Amino acid sequence: MVAGEPTLSESQSTPSNYPVPKTLDRAYGFDDVAIVPGAVTTNPDMVTPEFTLGQYTFSTPIIAAAMDGVTSPDFAVQISKKGGFAVLNLDGLWTRYTDADGVLEEIAAADVQTSTSLIQKAYGEPVKENLIGQRIEEINSAGGISAVSVAPQNAKRFAPLTRDAGVNVLTVASTVTTAKHISRSLEGLQLDKLVEVMADIPVLVGNTVDKQATLELMRTGIHGVLVGVGPGAACTSREVLGVGMPQVSATLETAHARDIHFADSGHYVPIITDGGLRTGGDVSKAICAGADAVMIGSPFASCVGAPGRGYHWGMATPNADLPRGVRVQVHQNTTLDKLLFGPTSKTDGTENLVGALKTSMGTCGAQTIKDFHSTRMIIAPSIKTEGKIYQISQTRPAGI
Repeated sequence: MVAGEPTLSESQSTPSNYPVPKTLDRAYGFDDVAIVPGAVTTNPDMVTPEFTLGQYTFSTPIIAAAMDGVTSPDFAVQISKKGGFAVLNLDGLWTRYTDADGVLEEIAAADVQTSTSLIQKAYGEPVKENLIGQRIEEINSAGGISAVSVAPQNAKRFAPLTRDAGVNVLTVASTVTTAKHISRSLEGLQLDKLVEVMADIPVLVGNTVDKQATLELMRTGIHGVLVGVGPGAACTSREVLGVGMPQVSATLETAHARDIHFADSGHYVPIITDGGLRTGGDVSKAICAGADAVMIGSPFASCVGAPGRGYHWGMATPNADLPRGVRVQVHQNTTLDKLLFGPTSKTDGTENLVGALKTSMGTCGAQTIKDFHSTRMIIAPSIKTEGKIYQISQTRPAGI
């Protein structure tokens, strides 16, 4: 080409029949954004961060994830008494073993090199259907909210068992769940039929990050949606599969779907940002972005009394062919009360999550979660480092 000669793009427009190139959207996580206080503030004592799922209203909008290192029947009861609820994994150890505690002890004692293979072996034991009702009864009889999780492939078989046992909330969860699924089955899982089977029992479904997928899920009649693909501390789906979306953008997009669905149908379906939240600031940003509640794993696993004994692993870790999780050590260095309500001496936001949320909402003049959804947010990647040179230098390893 002669210097100065115009290129094709400069000399003529692209023909209309040419394919359009793929483009990339910008997406944002918790560290990329900030909440902007407005012209009104509210006393945090007047803030009520309640959220409703089906016929249940919870004073604590923080749910414990359906992971065996996080939720046991006993821990579910404890969390219920704090105003929230915990989800028990019915595809996990509590329905495979009568003495699940003994297996959890072995997993916690394993070294790093053998932990995943040991977890895979432990989950090779078949689920005992009689234990499904037994675990639900253990929670109910102790005064807890019995919320359970099943994988989509087991939902049709397990759902009637949970209903008959008196379950309060049913969750259908996998790495990605959609209303439309292509498979070799003549009739795969149909969520509208599942909702009918469960009668008036709320059905929570996840996970998703996409507006259209969320709309289609909501139109099946479900009662709530879990939002997030791969953000959890113990999840490796993003590395193994390359799929996911940062949680703030995922929350914004699915919250938009919820609002469209509400405008169309009058049926409000709450969304729950699931995974990747560690601090009160993360919880506040998720709810400000549009979440009605959040689901967390690692922070609960770090509480004294959590079944993982200071360890935590994702639901896809036991997959025999392609594990998408890893056992992580979180240490049990707090209590359930301190995690949720304080008081605390920690300055990093990892305790008193409810207190932080109420203070954040009050600072922005929001008395309810719905009010907080209207609060302004901005893209602010320097929000955690601006002016923080002394904090950064205190936490920087020696020699750096």
